[in-house]
Amino acid sequence: MEDKIALTATGINKYFYQPERFQVLVDINFSVKRGEFLSLTGKSGSGKSTLLYILSTMDTDYDGKLTINDEVLTGQSQNQLAAFRNAHIGFVFQFHYLLPEFSVLDNVMLPALKLGSKSKAEIEEKAYQNLKLLGLQDQALKLSSKLSGGQQQRVAIARALINEPSIIMGDEPTGNLDSKNTQIVFDIFRQLAAERGQTIIAVTHDEDFAKNSDRVIELADGRIISKN
Repeated sequence: MEDKIALTATGINKYFYQPERFQVLVDINFSVKRGEFLSLTGKSGSGKSTLLYILSTMDTDYDGKLTINDEVLTGQSQNQLAAFRNAHIGFVFQFHYLLPEFSVLDNVMLPALKLGSKSKAEIEEKAYQNLKLLGLQDQALKLSSKLSGGQQQRVAIARALINEPSIIMGDEPTGNLDSKNTQIVFDIFRQLAAERGQTIIAVTHDEDFAKNSDRVIELADGRIISKN
């Protein structure tokens, strides 16, 4: 069976205009297969986080074409892109961005309540399933602010999974974690790709994290210098 392509970036160029015109991404071309675990690496200023924000559809000010799940997203309206993101993309950032006054369960449920395609009872059940997958079901009713940093990052992953996205994008998802919790997060991503066929695209500075993913795309000065 032919591998299904989850995402294709074609001829992506990106400019910053302050303080003067500067090209930050130069002719970026690559595809990612469904169920692939891809790391984007490069030194600070290489353009990897800028690229991730274009891939995530949050930055639309670029030249070129972005296709996800056979849908061309370049040129779509902000409302269309927001709806697409909610349904197809899960996000895990370096900082977990949990709402401290909400319980763990409520934080996980939020994106699904916003999407509104399932009943609250169904969403709650799914949230519990995700927390169980991440070993956190016993923390569900705690305030998120009462959890450790590693636990909070796992809650953020549970939240990213709530709408069953086909692609999970991480921006330094282990950047604030110690080595033990970094390994836990890596293993979760590996499991999601292998068992659920979810595509993982993560920007990382962590060489071990990158080395153990399926493939590494390295950027330097806004250009892809390797796609191993």
